[in-house]
Amino acid sequence: MTRSRPRIVYNALPLSPRGGGVSTYIRGLLAAMVATVDADLVAAVHPAGSAELPAGILPLVKGQSQGMRRALTGAVGFGPADLTHGLDVDLPLRRAGLMVSTVHDMAIFDVPWAFPKHRVLGERVVVRNALRRADAIIAVSSFTAERVRALVGRDPLVIHPAPGTEMTPPADAEIARVRSHYGLPERFVLHVGNIEPRKDLGTLAEACRSVSIPLVLTGHGLWANRAPGGVVEIGHVPLSDLPALYGAATLVGYASRYEGFGLPPVEAMACGAPVVTTAVPAVVEVVGDGAETFAAGDVDGLARTLRELIGDEQRRAELAARGSERVSSLGWQQTAEATAGVYRSVGLAV
Repeated sequence: MTRSRPRIVYNALPLSPRGGGVSTYIRGLLAAMVATVDADLVAAVHPAGSAELPAGILPLVKGQSQGMRRALTGAVGFGPADLTHGLDVDLPLRRAGLMVSTVHDMAIFDVPWAFPKHRVLGERVVVRNALRRADAIIAVSSFTAERVRALVGRDPLVIHPAPGTEMTPPADAEIARVRSHYGLPERFVLHVGNIEPRKDLGTLAEACRSVSIPLVLTGHGLWANRAPGGVVEIGHVPLSDLPALYGAATLVGYASRYEGFGLPPVEAMACGAPVVTTAVPAVVEVVGDGAETFAAGDVDGLARTLRELIGDEQRRAELAARGSERVSSLGWQQTAEATAGVYRSVGLAV
């Protein structure tokens, strides 16, 4: 008698066409898992996320929800499964087979000031529950793994994500098109990501003002947060435009005070852009010497670095080359293979 293939159900509810680090992780991992495991793969998604799924993943479409409502949808569960993988921590309350949880950061515990007060308590309960009940935990960086160990005494396996497959050095024609489309300045510092407290856009904006270079921001404000004055806001940028936007920037700046991985600097480096970022542990772990770093909140130090790099084209080119080399070792196939190894380690035959 032939045994049927195992059924793996992914909680992919955060997947969105608007992108973001978690969506990039979901999109890249699922695409690579199709050819990596011998299993029936199902992904619970919101309607907008359904079109983002790669071929070979069966969509299980749920109603649109955000925040704690999305967590409650995940807590109810998604039916029979040999293994359920929460791609952004959340797991069902009722066990339906083995369970694996991916943790992107522990910000809700480490920097609660960066979130609306009404979200902190509820999300902490959800995260603690998932991390205590999971058969295995995946952390996207050693820093995040350390924070999980400190909180719940569990020992996650570290598996780095990778930049999206579309993040490659752009052609000159694409850069010219994006410059024209967004009306970009001749020289500018670029920040990619939403406007929220822990990204510390105030420090980045002040440093750019002090060296007289425009700061261009993508994304939108979360929880009614607004951009600093005097910046150029271009709003949401389609994934297809991001490589050329990175390519058009004189420098890519990242002033974040806390990260679990730090995808924008990695994306920028993959696209051949020179990067200046804070030396927070998770980011430094990945970018190494492929980016210039400064202490979080140090306006003067950042301004000094910006001034030096803006005036030295050769140094920017050398920095971009180091960055490209540094992130070339990151890839979704090795991420998927390591993830499949986690499934096998808890007893799933794939």
